[in-house]
Amino acid sequence: MQIRDFRIHSLAISDPPLRSSFGLHAPLALRTVIELESADGIIGIAETHGGDGPTQALESLRTRVIGQDATRLFVSLSDLQGQSAYRMALSALEVASLDLIGKTVGLPVHALLGGKVRDKVPFSAYAFYKHAWGESKYGEALTPEGLVTQVQQLITDYGFGSIKLKAGVLEPDAEIETIKLLRQTLGPEVPLRIDPNCVWSVETSVRAGKALRDELSDGGYLEDPAQGIAGMAAVRAGLLDQGIQTPLASNMAVTSFATLAEAHQHDACQIVLGDHHYWGGLRAVAELGRVCETLGIGLSMHSNSHLGVSLMAMVHVAAATHHLTYACDTHYPWQKIIAEGRIPITGGNVSVPDLPGLGVTLNYDQLEKLKERYKNSTYRVRDDVAEMRKQVSPNWERRHW
Repeated sequence: MQIRDFRIHSLAISDPPLRSSFGLHAPLALRTVIELESADGIIGIAETHGGDGPTQALESLRTRVIGQDATRLFVSLSDLQGQSAYRMALSALEVASLDLIGKTVGLPVHALLGGKVRDKVPFSAYAFYKHAWGESKYGEALTPEGLVTQVQQLITDYGFGSIKLKAGVLEPDAEIETIKLLRQTLGPEVPLRIDPNCVWSVETSVRAGKALRDELSDGGYLEDPAQGIAGMAAVRAGLLDQGIQTPLASNMAVTSFATLAEAHQHDACQIVLGDHHYWGGLRAVAELGRVCETLGIGLSMHSNSHLGVSLMAMVHVAAATHHLTYACDTHYPWQKIIAEGRIPITGGNVSVPDLPGLGVTLNYDQLEKLKERYKNSTYRVRDDVAEMRKQVSPNWERRHW
């Protein structure tokens, strides 16, 4: 399984005008797709973040990738595995290597990770406050009522059984009202989550947790409300002092095994949102599941503005991870970059394929269109602040509540 070619494709995909505490999504999101081709002509694929930085990191490894055996690629790159600058690049190379190995030996990636423990992987709807412009059928959602309408449409389209709200956009009371209206509309059987991306103070976080103690119970959680492990620990202590057991989740304070150990020591995080792009690959996330199970910590999975390749990578590692205690995140819409078309989400679940490798291949016509869009665009680095100032308010600053 010697690697004879390494191809890097920079892409630009349509993205709705979604809001977060960091600003506004630009009309184009940047992604990178890679191909590893073996001497036998078998191709393994992967996807990661886009733009100049990720592309340059991957390109810098070209001479160390070509000529390596796919089964030993990570051994040959072991000197880089502790370096955060290369973590996303190494993750993409690992996924592509596992896809190549699986396609060569006729096994799905989940089998290479130890075997699947579930046939379907549950996903949660990801609801955003958003503007009306752009290529999206979901319309404007800048009020609690608009957000609830968006969620109802997502449930109609995909059957999601749990909902996550990207917060830190409106005033906290308006976001509390949004969660309460979601619970009132959907009922207590639909778990709710809220993620203000660390822009709430400890005081605001505790106040919100108290106001939403019922709405975030029964499978819900409060994600990254305050900044850092110290802030999260203070929120946890404040909630416990009032008899509130709402768990805190994180993908910002807890991003590595070292930060997981620190967070566990201070009771700052009860649910980790793993992400193979950031944690170093699928095997790292599978190992994260075992560690979380040992420590009694819940596990979900974080997502980003991904294409179908990353979504399918998430499906394989989730299928092979016994300790998956919460439905995974996923963004919308899903782009038609894979030859099999958009990956169907039915009843809030994605079926786990048993085809070799990831079970998907590239649609090269669509790939070329997205490459051309990237080439003709001016976007090379994601900058939500600049987009917010350009489209909404020239003096906008990220606000902490």
